[in-house]
Amino acid sequence: MAINTILFDCDNTLVLSEELAFEGCADLLNEICATKGVSPAPNFTGATLITEFVGQNFRGMLNSLQKRYGFPLTDEETNDYVLREEDVVIAKLKQYLVPCVGAEPQLEALQKDGSHLLAVVSSSALRRVKASIEKVGFDRFFAGDHVYSAATSLPTPTSKPDPAIYLHAMKELGKTASECVAVEDSRSGTLSATRAQITTIGYVGPYPEEKRAEMEKVLRDAGAKVIMQSWDEFPAKLAEVGTQ
Repeated sequence: MAINTILFDCDNTLVLSEELAFEGCADLLNEICATKGVSPAPNFTGATLITEFVGQNFRGMLNSLQKRYGFPLTDEETNDYVLREEDVVIAKLKQYLVPCVGAEPQLEALQKDGSHLLAVVSSSALRRVKASIEKVGFDRFFAGDHVYSAATSLPTPTSKPDPAIYLHAMKELGKTASECVAVEDSRSGTLSATRAQITTIGYVGPYPEEKRAEMEKVLRDAGAKVIMQSWDEFPAKLAEVGTQ
């Protein structure tokens, strides 16, 4: 069956949000570790978080930290911290967020052509994803509110690389994996899409030039069929995966 649906990750795929988001949540994670008596204190920064947790949502980070440092969080504590993180990050995004270079003209061309259904499939909380795409004016490209969040849209919150959010999005859209292509910039996101049997385009544009070769291998190893260095390459990469 021909590809007729494109499922876009949001953070650092459509918008340059990862660095802002990790800056926003580093202080909160340090506070949690201090409250739970973690010693020595990890002293997270935005830069260290993006290295360790790119592609995960905040709930996923909390789960990882509990396992690493051996402290428990109640469901009430977890939900409270998740909401606090959302508020901090959304405030930063509303102030500073910009689109990924070259994404807007490609979305405009897709919308004008009209041959593909467009949707956003993210690990991040729905409030954050919507705030992000609204800030840069991309909400106009996703008709019918086709925005899905692993943290919010599912009966049980999860995070990529769990494929649940991609499976949910396809069910809601009435599409099969053979009709879809995903665009992802992280290992966890690529694994999420490929575990849902979706052909995936890996995007390395947001990474520093010296890290792109490394990330290309990471995304290919996670199952990406082709790699896109910049959004200018998108039409050719979409055509390439459509013939595979």
